[in-house]
Amino acid sequence: MRLDLKVGWSCNNRCTFCVQGDKRDLYPDRDTASLRKLIEEGRPGSAELVLTGGEPTVRRDLPELIAHARAVGYERVQLQTNGRMLCNRPRLAALISAGLTEVSPALHGPDPDTHDALTRAPGSFKQTLRGIRNAREAGLPVVLNSVVVKANVRQLPRMAELFVRLDVVSFQLAFVHALGTAGQDVAAIMPRFTEAMPWILRALTVGRAAGVRCWTEAVPLCFLPGFEHHASEPRIPRTRIVDAEMVVPDYTATRRDEGKCKGPACVGCAVQTLCEGPWKEYPQTYGWDEFRPVA
Repeated sequence: MRLDLKVGWSCNNRCTFCVQGDKRDLYPDRDTASLRKLIEEGRPGSAELVLTGGEPTVRRDLPELIAHARAVGYERVQLQTNGRMLCNRPRLAALISAGLTEVSPALHGPDPDTHDALTRAPGSFKQTLRGIRNAREAGLPVVLNSVVVKANVRQLPRMAELFVRLDVVSFQLAFVHALGTAGQDVAAIMPRFTEAMPWILRALTVGRAAGVRCWTEAVPLCFLPGFEHHASEPRIPRTRIVDAEMVVPDYTATRRDEGKCKGPACVGCAVQTLCEGPWKEYPQTYGWDEFRPVA
């Protein structure tokens, strides 16, 4: 089990697909004392802590929180971040000195035009790229994440080539979840699977050829012929999520039972017990016509 702790909702990006939506306008960021307490309370049964948000690196107390997590016994502390603040070498060094063991930055395009348009933060591509390089030069494992949307889907192979050059440990192509900001105009943000899959499979081929671990998230197995083992879901550890006004005790169960769904084509599909299906917002938008059961 791992603990996923939302430290706050402030962020220096404003992504067009942000699943957190307008939480930054609804909830204040948690204070240091409450976060230290949540870190302590989540330790029994959890060897790994994931600090996320919002954007955790905008907090001045982040090194203190990481150090406290290691002091109370977390073996691994991962930072999920947009990566921009990691371009500051002293700040990155402070996080590593505090006990950070892994960083998971987000890069959503192969160039500034694509990435910065999606993050709505001019200069963010350059900063994130420098942050990733700084982390690798410091010996920190980098697990990279990209959200697949209409605006970047055709550039996924180029993105994979960039990820390989950056020497990341792995990269994940996460099909957009139409909640939060993305839910405001789903059809403009979310591609169809039939549109996205040629580019996703080409990107996976790039990673596989280079020996870089690469995954998909929220892509049903019927769209991954020959690439089924690249689906991340069977490898996602059981996770307890502390969110704004709720606690998800087991994200695996919640994801399967509430977040995703099965349709008519799933009946009799050979991989239905292994596949979680799409996010439920997908068939609500596009229906089930694209889905074909695996023989």
